Amino acid sequence: MSIWLQVADSVAGKTGRHAAAAHHSHLLRWIASFGGLGIFAVSVVDSSVVPLPVPGSTDLLLLLLSAQRGTSAIAVGWLALCAISGSLLGAFLTWSAGRKGGEVALERYIPRRFTGRITQWVEKRGAWSVGISALLPPPVPLMPFLLAAGALNVPRGRFLIFFGVARVIRYSLLAWLGLTYGHHIVRTWLKSVDNWSSTILWVYSGLVALGIVFGLWKFLKGRHVSGGAPVTAGDAV
Repeated sequence: MSIWLQVADSVAGKTGRHAAAAHHSHLLRWIASFGGLGIFAVSVVDSSVVPLPVPGSTDLLLLLLSAQRGTSAIAVGWLALCAISGSLLGAFLTWSAGRKGGEVALERYIPRRFTGRITQWVEKRGAWSVGISALLPPPVPLMPFLLAAGALNVPRGRFLIFFGVARVIRYSLLAWLGLTYGHHIVRTWLKSVDNWSSTILWVYSGLVALGIVFGLWKFLKGRHVSGGAPVTAGDAV
């Protein structure tokens, strides 16, 4: 799937040779080549404890890939399915981390000033809090609610059902919007940032890589520290 190349070809006739050369970059080819696998990987990270530099990265990627001119409804449905399944996997891993780590995990990944309000919300509404946070767009945070759901013993079955239904609704709607209106938006964006598109994408890719490395480092460091400490009641859940 080569969304960027096809969009660039359609824009080149209107913006000239410079625009065509700008958008036929190796980075754009690389991003477009991932397709469903790429959106699956991003959605796993997007729902995990590893931070991404831009909230809603899965939403953006799904819209861009769905906006490819000539993409069939079946292909867009496959992209949405990849996003949903990857998000479910990432959410389950986050829930499991909260379940295993308990209050220690909450203190490690959630700023102290937010912990009280988030835990109260989850304690009061249970799996509904997970579904609502998974349905709402950025800047509503997702990871703290998934982590708190595990730490506060929200049942795994209810957690997956509420989260899964919310993600199906959200990503199905985004895929439809991308298929119906997305190519107009992408074409306008490419024309607006003609000279900066490659730079923006390089910077964003670098931030994603740094965010993943930092998140993994923090996760491994936390495991090392907790491994050397006495087991608490929260860790034994």
